[in-house]
Amino acid sequence: QVQLVESGGGLVQPGGSLRLSCAASGIIFGLNHMGWYRQAPGKQRELVARIYSSGSATYTDSVKGRFTISRDNAKNTVWLQMNSLKPEDTAVYYCNVYPTDHWGQGTQVTVSS
Repeated sequence: QVQLVESGGGLVQPGGSLRLSCAASGIIFGLNHMGWYRQAPGKQRELVARIYSSGSATYTDSVKGRFTISRDNAKNTVWLQMNSLKPEDTAVYYCNVYPTDHWGQGTQVTVSS
């Protein structure tokens, strides 16, 4: 079955950086589009970034210029490099196979001084 395992979350000060990883199994990774979503307390889950099988990527406006999504098909892994983090980036971050209902367990990112 499809399994997505996220890692790399943690507590970071404003302006800091984190790199999230998502290791996928049970899919032909290179043929699938992958996405990172986040859900803050009391808010709906929202798309952060998506990378297509072609390698092209899209970002939500609030993270453009700060976050970078990338993938390595040989390692079945997708990353989210997050720079210049802000308190409003605090959320649980989830990996997703787009456009399916396959999700990881999530990793907590907390941006606070």
